[in-house]
Amino acid sequence: MIDFFKSVYLNKRFFYVAGALVFGFFISYFFPFLFLSMKAGVVLLGTFTLLDIGMLYRSKTGFFARRVLTQRFSNGDYNNVRIEMENRYSFATTLEIIDEVPVQFQQRNLLFDLNLNARSDKTIEYLLRPTERGEYWFGALNIYVLSPFQLIKRRYRFDEERQVSVYPSYIQMKKYELMAISNRLNEMGIKKIRRLGHTTEFEQIKPYVRGDDYRTVNWNATARTNQLMVNQFTDEKAQNVYSVIDKSRNMKMPFHEMMLLDYAINTSLVISNIAIHKHDKAGLITFAEKIHQGLPADNKATQMNVILETLFNQTTRFPESDFERLYVFIKRKITQRSLIMIYTNFESVSSMRRQLPFLRKIASNHLLVVIFFENTELKHLITSQPRNSEEVYMKAIGENFVSEKRQIVMELERNGVNAVLSAPENLTVNALNKYLEIKSRGLI
Repeated sequence: MIDFFKSVYLNKRFFYVAGALVFGFFISYFFPFLFLSMKAGVVLLGTFTLLDIGMLYRSKTGFFARRVLTQRFSNGDYNNVRIEMENRYSFATTLEIIDEVPVQFQQRNLLFDLNLNARSDKTIEYLLRPTERGEYWFGALNIYVLSPFQLIKRRYRFDEERQVSVYPSYIQMKKYELMAISNRLNEMGIKKIRRLGHTTEFEQIKPYVRGDDYRTVNWNATARTNQLMVNQFTDEKAQNVYSVIDKSRNMKMPFHEMMLLDYAINTSLVISNIAIHKHDKAGLITFAEKIHQGLPADNKATQMNVILETLFNQTTRFPESDFERLYVFIKRKITQRSLIMIYTNFESVSSMRRQLPFLRKIASNHLLVVIFFENTELKHLITSQPRNSEEVYMKAIGENFVSEKRQIVMELERNGVNAVLSAPENLTVNALNKYLEIKSRGLI
C-alpha cells in the first residue's frame, strides 16, 4: 500500500476538471439548476479516476525501461546516453521521462515527453559532456505513465544508483588513431610536413621505380642482380617520447568549462597513442612541487592502459611547479636521448626566465618541446572597440599580455628550446603537428 501511494500522482487534467467543477458549484449558487449537473460531474470525475487507476495498476509490470550507457565517459566529449522503453499495456500511453543525471552536469530540467503505442517499444537518446574527470553517479530513471484518460499517472523507477567513471578523452584518442592508420590526419588539421633527408634506419633493398631518389641507388645490389636497385629507409623506431604534465596552480585556469590540465591530459593521451602506433615508446611524467608520477617509456601492449589509468587520477596542485626537481629526475631516470614534451603555462616573461636555466639543461641532453597556452579571451578584448577610458586601459593591458606570450616563444627558441604556443581547443592538433615534424626531420 505504501508503494502504491508513492507511485500514484494526480495529473494536471485532474486539477483542471476539479477546478472547473469548483467554479461550477460557485455558479450554481446563483443558478440552482446547475447544482445537480455539478454533482454528476463529481461522480463522473471519481469514476474515471478509479478507472484510470485500475488501468494503470492492473499489471505490476505494465511498463519497462532501462538506461544504456558505457561504463566510461570521455572527458570533454559528447557521450551518448540511450533510454530503451517497452509499453506492455494494451492501450497507448503518454510518457513523462525524468532521468536523474549526475550533479556535475547541473541539469535539473532533463524531461522528455512522448507517446507510445500499445505493446510497442521505443528508444530515445541524449548527449552529456563532462568537463572534469572522476566518478559520476546517475540516480533513478523515472517514467511517469498516463492512460488515455490522463487523470492519474503512475511512476516507475529503474536503474537506480549507476556509477560512471569519466576518463581522459579516449574518444579523441581513437579518432586520431583511426585517422593515422588511414593516413587522413590532414583532415583533422594535421599538416603534411616535407621529409628532409633520410632517416638512418634501413628497411629493405627494392627495385628502382620512377620517382625514387637516385642517391639511394645500391650499386653492389645492382651489379649482382643486373637490375637497378635502391635502398629504402623508414622512420627510426623505438624512440622515447615523454609527455611531462605540470600540475601546479598555473594549470587550474578554466577554459570552456575545462581546466588547462585536462586539455594537457587529453593531448598527452593522443600523443602517446600515436607514438606507440608509430612504433615509438611512450612515457609519462607528472609534477608540481615534486615528481608525482614517472612512468618509463615503453611500447608494450598494456602501456596505453597504464597511461590512461595514470592520467585518470591526476589533479591540480596549489604549490608552484619545481622545474629543478624535474631536471634532476630526468637526468637520473632518462638516460637515452628522448623527445620530452612539457605541458605547462607561462603568463609572463619573468616567470619563464625563472625556469629557463633548468629548461636549457634538459634541452642539452634531450629534444625538448615546451607547450603552453595562449589566453584566447584576450583576443576578444584587444579586437573590441573601447567605449571609455577604462576599456582603453584594459585593451592596452591585454595587448601587453599577448605580446609577452610571443616574447616567451622567441626567447625559448633563442635558447635552444622548441616552443609551441597554442589555444586550448587547438592543443592536440598543434602538439601532434610538432611531434610529426620532429619525426619527419629525424631530430631524435
